[in-house]
Amino acid sequence: MDVELARQQWADGHRRLDEVRADRGRHERLLAQVEVVHAELRRRVGQTFTLGELAAVYESADDWAREAVLDADPEPDAAHEVSIVGDAAFHVYARGATDYAP
Repeated sequence: MDVELARQQWADGHRRLDEVRADRGRHERLLAQVEVVHAELRRRVGQTFTLGELAAVYESADDWAREAVLDADPEPDAAHEVSIVGDAAFHVYARGATDYAP
């Protein structure tokens, strides 16, 4: 996956997460799910990585992020917004890349 395209998608997910801040319950639930995906990223990517490596992991993120969220929150609609959650988690995690630049 193209790194710049991935970064745009991650930033969009982060922005969409911020847009639901007014709905406190929903926002807190999504933040908890972001933490779940973030922990899974730590496990899959490690602490030392490049944006290219992170973008490569992003290609298959829909499946494993959905599973991770459902494992942590078994409610039927828990993974309803997993695309927002995943993108927001990648956006935050990308800041730790060795080649990260805002």
